[in-house]
Amino acid sequence: MNRFADLLDLLAFTPSRNAKLALLKDHFRTVPDPERGYALAALARDLDIPSVKPAQLREMIGGRMDADLFAYSYDYVGDLAETIALAWPETDARQAGRNDAPGLAEVVETLIASPRGKGAALVEGWLDRLDPPGRYALLKLVTGGFRMGVSSRLLKQALAGFGDVDVNEIEELWHGLKPPYSDLFAWLEGTGEKPVNAAAAPFRPVMLSHAIEEADFEKLDPDDFSAEWKWDGIRVQAVSERGVNRLYSRTGDDISGAFPDLVDAFGFEGVLDGELLVARPVDGGLETGTFSDLQQRLNRKTVTAKQLREYPVFLRAYDLLIDGDTDLRKKGFAERRELLEAFVSTLDPDRFDCSPMLEFSSWEELAAHRANPPSVVIEGVMIKRKSAAYVPGRPKGEWFKWKRDPFLIDAVLMYAQRGHGKRSGFYSDYTFGVWRTDEELVPVGKAYFGFTDDELVQIDKFVRNNTIERFGPVRSVRAGPDKGLVFEVAFEGINRSSRHKSGVAMRFPRINRLRWDKPPAEADRLESLERMIDTPR
Repeated sequence: MNRFADLLDLLAFTPSRNAKLALLKDHFRTVPDPERGYALAALARDLDIPSVKPAQLREMIGGRMDADLFAYSYDYVGDLAETIALAWPETDARQAGRNDAPGLAEVVETLIASPRGKGAALVEGWLDRLDPPGRYALLKLVTGGFRMGVSSRLLKQALAGFGDVDVNEIEELWHGLKPPYSDLFAWLEGTGEKPVNAAAAPFRPVMLSHAIEEADFEKLDPDDFSAEWKWDGIRVQAVSERGVNRLYSRTGDDISGAFPDLVDAFGFEGVLDGELLVARPVDGGLETGTFSDLQQRLNRKTVTAKQLREYPVFLRAYDLLIDGDTDLRKKGFAERRELLEAFVSTLDPDRFDCSPMLEFSSWEELAAHRANPPSVVIEGVMIKRKSAAYVPGRPKGEWFKWKRDPFLIDAVLMYAQRGHGKRSGFYSDYTFGVWRTDEELVPVGKAYFGFTDDELVQIDKFVRNNTIERFGPVRSVRAGPDKGLVFEVAFEGINRSSRHKSGVAMRFPRINRLRWDKPPAEADRLESLERMIDTPR
């Protein structure tokens, strides 16, 4: 576990993306099989090992130290695994030092081979043999929740750099590989053949866009481009090949299990790129639901009959990558679009349609479309070069996104919670509210980014100096008409929500700026947010 623990520690405190890539490549180069493969699988969240629940961890530490002392420690540190790793008492089992620590492969393979109910006892024994970094690595391994700033894409880019191959080769192989990836590493080191893609219906790396800048319009000829709406769902890839249907997220995660109603309706041979949305058939068409509706289906391994009935999903197609046995990705977008429309016309209209194209002859005309979308589920427009091939990654000058301007409101800070990792010493997660009446604030959202490090220090000081109640790691702060801190909050959308006290839910809220100059009484009212639900921004 020592080398894995050292890797986690370095990744956690390395902000630079390129530096993280260098750390990962160095780990793959210096650590032998199968340990490096299990490290890769753990960071990619591809390890299927018995989990240990947080309640079991609390029970373990409860037998080793005073409960109140642990509660105070947890309140200060802010992360359960880190607190236990630091507070776990040293034992005689660690007299041999780090040389007595179990290896990552030993831990993973023992847990996989052991009955599920034995996991907690095994973990407790290993905690006695490990130092604090090793204990932290072990606890994160069995509970998940790695927060190292390492995405699946970054891991694949590190593998590509390590083996001097194109990252898209890694992407297309990935779903046919299994931990600890010995064949993959042999190929990347030049000691073995390239693995055969054993996965039916594999993921194809997606093409991404750049945010368009004002200066770009002067350089681009509108006659060279097509445009379509940018829908507020999630980007997906639908693959049906060799009798196998799979639905992937934009990062290549297989999410088929959460959307069986769509996957069962594929009925085609090929690969579609599009947006996953909730929609209900009405009058021969589809009524598109909000992102809040879609959230009822996201991040689930299984879904209930009620969820399938109340939140049916469909695919709004953007592109056709493969039609039967024909790979279309080298053709231009305009040609692929014609083929897409013919392809989708043969599919179930309750589950598939095409994103409408927009007619325009100048950027001013397209700006008018962007300013007046026909649905609140639209978050802007996509601009695509007619001749553009489908190129994985983010090629320059081919695809652009032109999102609508965000909503802005002024809200009052109500609660603050300790952060995690490097922010564990600061109150960095903020719940804010607006006025329901002249005297009553109601919470409407939570944000933990959008401010600078200097502003974080200022807000943290305000929270500590104006705390009126404490609830574990959360503080309630002074917030009245005459005393409080006002945030200007930016967000992408707003929907009605029965799960929130205010009756509304924001989409991607973030702190836009601090309004030290504004009295809390002048912050926005709830009715202002309610009017935004059905009104273009």
